[in-house]
Amino acid sequence: MKLIFGLLKWLVLAAVVLLGIGFFLPSKFETTREITINASPEKIQALVDAPKAWLLWSPWNRRDPNMKITYSGAERGVGAKWVWVSKTEGNGGMDITQVDPGKRVSYSLRMDDMNPSTGELSFAPTQGSTQVRWRMAGEMGGNPIHRWFALMMDRLIGPDFEAGLKSLKALAEKP
Repeated sequence: MKLIFGLLKWLVLAAVVLLGIGFFLPSKFETTREITINASPEKIQALVDAPKAWLLWSPWNRRDPNMKITYSGAERGVGAKWVWVSKTEGNGGMDITQVDPGKRVSYSLRMDDMNPSTGELSFAPTQGSTQVRWRMAGEMGGNPIHRWFALMMDRLIGPDFEAGLKSLKALAEKP
């Protein structure tokens, strides 16, 4: 019985310490990944500024083919919106907030129980190709558990960005 009580005491102490540290962790996160695509910025933008086109390259809906998606607003560009419900990928929504033709598509992302974040895919033409940069940033607020997630966010979503950019590249480079 003493062993169980001692173990429980150490577990509670460890939880308190981890939560305490969480209050001092940064609340902001940023994740960025890049890829070179042998296609014009305009061809790539057409796959990014239309919510239905994300189905062709986004890694998240591929992991959950049963994801329920609802589209609203414009078909593409500013005002295009979609929301999803997924048992494995979470529930959320995304709105296209800004389009700078041939240069950038910006969006706002909402996930249940989290503060909204912002993101963008930007396009920088080079000789015969386009450098595509996918960036997302957000604020996790004061919750110490969420702050631990902010610390790990690059490792959590970075691989998804890499997979998505590879799929976007394969799709945009098709003749």
